[in-house]
Amino acid sequence: MMLTVAAVLELDVMRAGAPEVLAGRELLERPVRWVHVAELRNLADLLEGGELVLTTGLAFGDSAAAAADYLAGLEAAGAAGVIVELTGDRPADAAALTTAAAGARLPVIRLHRRIRFVEVTEVVHRRIVARQFEQVARAREVHEVFTMLSLQSAGVQEIVDRAAQLLDSPVVLEDSSHLVVAFAPGPVPPKDLLRDWQRRSRAVHRSGLAEGNSPAAAAADAAWLQAPVGLGSQRWGRLVIPGLPVASEAAAAEASMVLERAGQALSINRLAERDQAGLSQQAQAGLIHELRSPRVPDEAEARTRAEALGLKPSPAYLPLVLHLEAGAGQDPMSMQRKERALLEMLDSVLSSTRNTALAAAVQTGQVAVLLALPARLLEDSVLERICGVLAERSAEAAEPLTWTAGAGRARSALSDAAAGLDEAAHVAQTAGTLSAGTRRYFRSTDVRLRGLLALLREDPRAVTFADTELSGILEDGAGEDLALLQKFLECGGNKTELARRGYLSRPTLYARLERLEAKLGVSLEDPESRTSLHVAVLLRQLRSLSAAG
Repeated sequence: MMLTVAAVLELDVMRAGAPEVLAGRELLERPVRWVHVAELRNLADLLEGGELVLTTGLAFGDSAAAAADYLAGLEAAGAAGVIVELTGDRPADAAALTTAAAGARLPVIRLHRRIRFVEVTEVVHRRIVARQFEQVARAREVHEVFTMLSLQSAGVQEIVDRAAQLLDSPVVLEDSSHLVVAFAPGPVPPKDLLRDWQRRSRAVHRSGLAEGNSPAAAAADAAWLQAPVGLGSQRWGRLVIPGLPVASEAAAAEASMVLERAGQALSINRLAERDQAGLSQQAQAGLIHELRSPRVPDEAEARTRAEALGLKPSPAYLPLVLHLEAGAGQDPMSMQRKERALLEMLDSVLSSTRNTALAAAVQTGQVAVLLALPARLLEDSVLERICGVLAERSAEAAEPLTWTAGAGRARSALSDAAAGLDEAAHVAQTAGTLSAGTRRYFRSTDVRLRGLLALLREDPRAVTFADTELSGILEDGAGEDLALLQKFLECGGNKTELARRGYLSRPTLYARLERLEAKLGVSLEDPESRTSLHVAVLLRQLRSLSAAG
């Protein structure tokens, strides 16, 4: 414990001087940072605060006014207290000190017998330095404990448990939403520790007692001691000692130190997990790339390597591609962040659904997945569950992710399944132009003509065909004509349905369609003309989406 004025008065060397407390008895628990011997009238420039001043009173003599000024100066300088040696042969000086002490607001002690000040400073300073060495040793011990936990890649619960052991008090780790991530109850029953936790934690957080307070302020306010977890703007939680009865400022400082080191260990733990996940994804991407290359490893080797990466041996493997929407106005790094977020989310979903897969971003905006199927008959149910849970979590994320899933055909050989990723990517990209509705994933049978046109959209002959078919309505300002044609074709040429969807009267619609026929130079009643126009419109739409992506 830190040395206090009261503790100094209990020393044998001080008791030999017959100390008498003249003022500030309620302040005797003030900590003593150092002992200073001086006979100067003004010590303001020599003190930094927390010093216990030893003097014989020569600075003020027998003047009560001078003594009062002297004590006021010590108080203003933040002295812990003053000890004045005044023996019986100086009654006037003693009377002056007694009179001045009546208005003092710091401990004022008179010694009735002479002592050696050098012995006082030697004993007190030895104890202060010893205490400082204890603090350094304690800090080193705590540092070594959490450094070792970091090197051992200790889990979150283990770090929290160790912090609670070092403090002999309950410790709670909560996230930014005040949800409890891990806790060590210590001597407190868990039901009492966590009762109504979110409300209590939010109340303390809003009150400002725990946020940004010094240990001394926390002790004075009986607030929850806390330390942030995370680096800079990436803080994701905090470690809390709820309602810790802090005995002193030193105890609060030590508890805060332990929490801070535990918080750093948790931050390192999270970074290490991300690095480990990144290395795992790189390894999976490398294997998927090899399986798709001309020099495919033999099936036994491929399965062995895949199993080492967490893919369980299965009777069938399904190629699946998740195609991300780029969105408008995105910076070049945005897609990479989305890919990483989707991979992390997918890994969590696979773990929660007890499925395994190889997954990696093998092309910009696309995440390739080789999913292990427990049985071919369960293909649809497994896909529906994984894609359904992933869609829900994607929508609830801080930055919502929009993607389309394309599935290839399940294969018994891992290399054959990897070869099917191209088909799955084509389906996913093409299905992005469809209205998904309640569908969680798409197959090649769902994209049909649109899928074929997606393969041909950059072919110069297809481009020329589309431009020729629509040449009559592609001038500037012809957007309304193109939109009307697209809606007409989507309705299968049914004018009644088109009027209902467009909230148009039939005479108005018929007039607009006649003008459209005149611009196109073909009859919209002819089935072959409608087919040609529909192909041209789809090609133009697919080319626009490709350019935007």
